[in-house]
Amino acid sequence: MSLEWTGLKTMYRVIAIVGGALALAACTSGGSDWTDAFKPAPSMDTVRFESEPPGAEAKASNGQTCRTPCALALPTSGPVTVTFSLNGFQTATETLEIVSNTGAAPTFSPNPVSVELTAAPPAPAKKPAKKRPATAAKKPAAAQKPAATTAPAAAPAPAAAPAPQGASPWPATPAR
Repeated sequence: MSLEWTGLKTMYRVIAIVGGALALAACTSGGSDWTDAFKPAPSMDTVRFESEPPGAEAKASNGQTCRTPCALALPTSGPVTVTFSLNGFQTATETLEIVSNTGAAPTFSPNPVSVELTAAPPAPAKKPAKKRPATAAKKPAAAQKPAATTAPAAAPAPAAAPAPQGASPWPATPAR
């Protein structure tokens, strides 16, 4: 009988450890409500999206996106609006309604969703900018800058007689 009692005590210990681990995990579960574990997951329906021409971005109102042809798993908690966009084409929008089947999970209608995108009207041609007539007034001759020369300036010729101090812009050369 002691062997049976030892096995029973071991089983109780295992149950206690597992129960304690589950309780600890429930206490540290990121702040969510512990009753969330008992709520059923939202019902989902996979909806297929097609467009003519293909390659349009299909964006559902819940934020999910894909490029056509594609499929998205959408929650059937309410109607969903899907917007199709492609460069050079007008944006198209479709609303998916929920169909409740007796005894079955709700689904979306239509499924698959097919749209034909129409080409965007050409952008209005921009009017060419009007050219202004040349009305630039000439500057007076005194205000014009002299043309730059590419040759270096020639050195002034030495003066035969020393010029009085302050009369020449050049310094006087010392006598040798």
